[in-house]
Amino acid sequence: MDNYQLDSMDEQILGMLIHNARTPFLEIARACGVSGTAIHQRVQRLTSQGIIQGTEYRIDPARIGYGTCAFVGLKMSDDTDLRKIVDALRDIPEVVEVHCTGEEYDLLVKLYAHDNSHLFELIHMKLRPLGLAQSKVIVSMRMVLQKQLSVF
Repeated sequence: MDNYQLDSMDEQILGMLIHNARTPFLEIARACGVSGTAIHQRVQRLTSQGIIQGTEYRIDPARIGYGTCAFVGLKMSDDTDLRKIVDALRDIPEVVEVHCTGEEYDLLVKLYAHDNSHLFELIHMKLRPLGLAQSKVIVSMRMVLQKQLSVF
């Protein structure tokens, strides 16, 4: 993966968008001292380079009935196909992140459940049948920090 060389204007644009993704391009243009068209072109280029990966609304899972957040370490059996596991995890709506790790567990899965009973069901009915050798569940008691990478 090639790194795109950011200039100071790119950094200023990204900084403003990280702070508030809904900042109008004309407001960014005024702050940068360029036209709205120039900002639009820059944002398009940053998006095509994969630096900006879309905009989205964040939904609070607890406010829609998913009060339990858990991280599940999954250790795969020797004959398990990683791609098949990831495809199966993609199809589970409660799974929101999957990371490959170099630790005891091959994958770290973040998921949301309604409650502990629902979490138990997800683990035993949806995760364990994927051909796993072992799993470990860590339940989040409360999120105390969530943020974007904001180096600008």
